[in-house]
Parts: sequence; C-alpha cells; structure tokens
Amino acid sequence: MQKIGVFVCWCGSNIAATVDVKKVAEAVKDEPGVVYTADYQYMCSEGGQSMIRKAIKDYGLTGIVVCSCSPRMHEATFRKTATAAGLNPYMVEIANIREQCSWIHKDREEATEKAIVLTRTAIAKLNLNQPLTAGESPVTKRALVIGGGIAGIQSALDIAEAGYEVDIVEKSPTIGGKMAQLDKTFPTLDCAACILTPKMVDAAQNEKINLYTYSEIESVSGFVGNFNVKIK
Repeated sequence: MQKIGVFVCWCGSNIAATVDVKKVAEAVKDEPGVVYTADYQYMCSEGGQSMIRKAIKDYGLTGIVVCSCSPRMHEATFRKTATAAGLNPYMVEIANIREQCSWIHKDREEATEKAIVLTRTAIAKLNLNQPLTAGESPVTKRALVIGGGIAGIQSALDIAEAGYEVDIVEKSPTIGGKMAQLDKTFPTLDCAACILTPKMVDAAQNEKINLYTYSEIESVSGFVGNFNVKIK
C-alpha cells in the first residue's frame, strides 16, 4: 500500500471561488493509501512546494496527488519538488480541478463533488503506480513528411535546415499541392507561384531531402524514434 499525500491548491480564486478546497481535502483523507491531506493558496509557490517537500520527508510519502491546474502547466514543477525531497518524480499525479472543474462550472456544490471525484481517481491511479527510471533509447535521426504541399515542403525545409535527413512522400506526379493550382493566396493576394516555386526548387536541390512522388504509404510499424515505413 502506498503512503499518499494529497495537496489541494486554491489557485487564488481560480479554484477556491468555485470549489470548496477544504471539503475536497477532508473528503479524501480516508481513501486507500492516503496518510496526509492539506490545502494551500498557491501550491506552485515556494511556500506550497516547501509544504510538499516537508510532508514527503515527515510522513515518508511514497506518492503525492496535487489537485491544481492542468499538468501541462505545473506537472514538471511538482515532479522537481518531489525529486528534491527524495521521491520518485513518476509517483506524482495531478488532479486537474481548475480547467476540468472550477473554470467550467458555476454551481459550487457540483464543482466540489466533481473535484472530489477527480481527486479520488488520481489517488486510485497512484495506488497502482510504480517508481520509474528515465532511460535512453537510440533513435533514427530522420524524418518522414507525408504530403508535398506547401506545408509539407516548408516542414521538410525546416527539418533539413536543422541538419536532419527528411523524406517527402507525395502521391501526385510532383510536389506543390493545391497551392500550385492557385493564382493568388489569401488574404494578402500575393502571387502563389512566386512563393511556392522557390521552395519547390529548394526542396528538390537540398541534399538532405529525398522526394518520392507518385508514391503512397503502404504500412507503418515501430514506435516513436524508430518507425519502419513501407512506401509504394
């Protein structure tokens, strides 16, 4: 059984104005594995992070749930906080009670109940988690762009400029796509060919770009960094 700490953030009034944060902390204190709960105005602040680090050490926590904003915003922050206190960073779960709760509800009671459910879900997941160790895996430093329109051409040029080999697969006889059929572009009404033609030439002459016209993707297998693609 894990020893879990739950930390509920007010996020100023962003969360606390709609969600009863103290009720959330109280409601989950008897959930399986939970040994500590607390709420604080700004968990991402130094004061909030200090509270988390202290609780990890004082209670010997093996995992934490932070009820706050989107993990996109502060998951890395709380993982660093956990690491600083000696906790595996992958034993941190974020319950998003801001974007997925307080910001989309007006009824305080309903928002609070939903926040409790989201927190319980994160706790249940954390009880099944195992500490992970980051590792490295060899990757093929090469990219495939499917479609040789203006977007595909520009993407390939950018990748090639960064120093990587790139393949463009286009089912038509030539690259250029729909833009090659236009006279002007919206909204500036610039000459389409004046923009597109130099890029087509650059792509064709770039030694890091391989063009496969009259071609289609037959199959894709493998995984990120090591895909195997069959072209016909």
